[in-house]
Order: sequence, then C-alpha cells, then structure tokens
Amino acid sequence: MLKWALIFAVIAVVAGVLGFGGIAGAAGDIAKFLFFLFLAVVAFFLVAGVFVGKKISGG
Repeated sequence: MLKWALIFAVIAVVAGVLGFGGIAGAAGDIAKFLFFLFLAVVAFFLVAGVFVGKKISGG
C-alpha cells in the first residue's frame, strides 16, 4: 500500500511539473489517502500485536 502511495505521489509531482493541475491534484489526493490508510493499518496491527502478545505470553 505504501508502494502505491509513493507511485501516486511521483505521478502527482510529474504531472504538476508538466502543468497538468487536475491530474496532479487527483493523484496527490489518492497518494494522501493511501498513505493515511497505510498508517491506520500499521497502527491497528501494532495495537493488535501488543494485545495478542500479552495473551500468548500470559502477561
């Protein structure tokens, strides 16, 4: 997911340099959405890992 966010960010930068404002804005919005979705998934798995780790270790 982070890979796709980076791809869309590069597309946004290239489109912005070439003057395609609409495409750059849309690609930037997609990149931003994917990045924050990635952060949410990482945070979820970190919290889940802490709770599951405590249950497995008996702590």
